[in-house]
Amino acid sequence: MSDTSADSIIEERIYTVPFSKVVYGRKIPRKKRTPRAMRHLKAFIQRHLRSENVIITAEVNELMWTRGIQHPPRKIRVRVVKTEDDIVTVFLA
Repeated sequence: MSDTSADSIIEERIYTVPFSKVVYGRKIPRKKRTPRAMRHLKAFIQRHLRSENVIITAEVNELMWTRGIQHPPRKIRVRVVKTEDDIVTVFLA
């Protein structure tokens, strides 16, 4: 499941992160949509868990890039784990 031990977990939450207004709602160039969605995901997690150290796992990254640079998903569901070291890791829900 995850490589963090259960005793060091402070908080665990599940979020549905929307990208539709950020990526598709504005005049964003096609070749910049998925990189912008990735930045939005990181900023969303930093804002909600109040931590600067955010690690996005490879499975979340692969899901974001499955349809290429021009068509990121409209929303994704993620599981977020915060440890005692103030490190936040983003997994697929």
